[in-house]
Amino acid sequence: MTQQLTREEQERKYPEYTWDLSTIFESDEAFEKAFKEVEDNIGQEQQFVGHLADNSTTLYNALALEDALGSKLEKVYVYAHLKQDQDTANDKYTGFESRAHQLIIKFSSAWSFLVPEILQIDEATIQSFIEENEDLKRYQFDLKLINEKRPHVLSADKEKLLTEAQDALSTPDNVYGMFSNADLEFEDAIDKDGQRHALTQGTFIKCLESDDRVLRQSAYENLYKAYGAYNNTLSATLAGEVKKNVFNAKTHHYNTAREAALSNNHIPETVYDNLVKTVHKYLPLLHRYTKLRKELLGLEDMKMYDLYTPLVKDVKFEMPYEEAKDWMLKALQPMGEEYMKVVEEGLNNRWVDVFENKGKRSGGYSSGAHLTNPFILLNWSNTVSDLYTLVHEFGHSAHSYFSRQNQPSNLSDYTIFVAEVASTCNEALLSDYMDKHLDDKRRLLLLNQELERFRATLFRQTMFAEFEHKIHQIEEAGEPLTANRMNEVYADLNRKYFGDSVETDENISKEWSRIPHFYMNYYVYQYATGYSAAQSLSHQILTEGKPAVERYINEFLKKGSSDYPIEILKNAGVDMTTPEPIEQACQVFEQKLDAFEKLMKA
Repeated sequence: MTQQLTREEQERKYPEYTWDLSTIFESDEAFEKAFKEVEDNIGQEQQFVGHLADNSTTLYNALALEDALGSKLEKVYVYAHLKQDQDTANDKYTGFESRAHQLIIKFSSAWSFLVPEILQIDEATIQSFIEENEDLKRYQFDLKLINEKRPHVLSADKEKLLTEAQDALSTPDNVYGMFSNADLEFEDAIDKDGQRHALTQGTFIKCLESDDRVLRQSAYENLYKAYGAYNNTLSATLAGEVKKNVFNAKTHHYNTAREAALSNNHIPETVYDNLVKTVHKYLPLLHRYTKLRKELLGLEDMKMYDLYTPLVKDVKFEMPYEEAKDWMLKALQPMGEEYMKVVEEGLNNRWVDVFENKGKRSGGYSSGAHLTNPFILLNWSNTVSDLYTLVHEFGHSAHSYFSRQNQPSNLSDYTIFVAEVASTCNEALLSDYMDKHLDDKRRLLLLNQELERFRATLFRQTMFAEFEHKIHQIEEAGEPLTANRMNEVYADLNRKYFGDSVETDENISKEWSRIPHFYMNYYVYQYATGYSAAQSLSHQILTEGKPAVERYINEFLKKGSSDYPIEILKNAGVDMTTPEPIEQACQVFEQKLDAFEKLMKA
């Protein structure tokens, strides 16, 4: 399996390691037939335009048609994008994906009247419709969520105008993306032997992970030299994004941009504040870790570019795929029979596309739709990281499977706020199992990687969230959001989070300018909250056993979007409106830090 094969060779020689997309459509001809069916049915929605308030049957029929056609469209798109990703050089499937994407746009445009017209029906009428029509109860929660938008929805002509303006208002994000991904170039990084290394967005972290400190420093300085040369331009771009968020929030009668952003998933702002406040309380643990890193690396002055290089060297830990499956099946045993049947079904029925082939999309993900199996894309390279990716993506896939099996199509998806919980919970169970079954050398390697996950996900993403909120508050206070102000705010936060053992230099004060997530409107905090919820749930599963497992499966995995995400998590055993889940995650970090220190000194 070492030589890279074409897709056709991969499917012919090793079909058991490729996903079976015939479970979606038996052939490309079947895909074309389904595509045409959806396309031909666009136009049926016109019978409902202006008539949703007529009676409960009309409203139900409109929602049911949009739901049914939308599910078929999802199935069409999943087939097309999976076919494209298995071989991006195949023009036929690139065409499939492009056509499917255009069909989504056409479908969305055709049905764009639905929510605005529902909001023109008064709330009492909608409630009476639900009470008299048993079928309409299926959409009761959807209608409730739509109703909650009433105070923030303007007149139809104003909403139309704002919608049309969003393309122009998206200019800061578009400019940043083109600049950072296409136009910005970096000088090569130079290693201790004078050898040049191409520096790109993709190779930057790899350079920082190097044992060669000269290479790390060169990569770090060259990257921030490039970004720093455009410090004023990039501050204006990010300020434009912040102004857009504040404008949209005020226009729709929200008090702040954060309130507006969090309202999309019905998340109380206390969740955000709890996260930042609780992580602040445990920052001494992160400072202890950075101090230990400085000592173990033998550095008199530790720079930001020294935070990524592994502390455990020369430990080989290869992970062939078949061995990884065994690790996963054993690690997930605490989840019980019902969960394990889903995992085994995925392994036995070709949900997973394992190995790289020519033209295959890089990385890994879980994908699928209400009318399909979940599917997992991997690019296996025999590393422990691959094992974690496998376990992570099976967490997503099991969540999707349970949700789709137990909820109707309109409630079978789950919100981004909880999207990473199931995947990260699986990772935590794997870490617990491996920690108990590895020799000390490989256990050290694993602990080093886990400490880094906590640093990068819980602590660093919370720092990002705090920075994002601060710059929005500056704009909302009517103060100028300049490059110097952003640099100062970011540098202060960096010092607070990483402590005195790491030098906060002029370069790192500009790190905000290379983080694309700051153009995603209060998105980053969810990495830290999801990570914390997963740590709490995995702890309950390991300590309580069956009662916790049943809560997790029945009250979380099977619930989809049938309730507010905060309530779904609360019923599963995690109340994100309190500091407790964040505290539990920080305590797990402390336990792993204790174990790492003890092993290093042994």
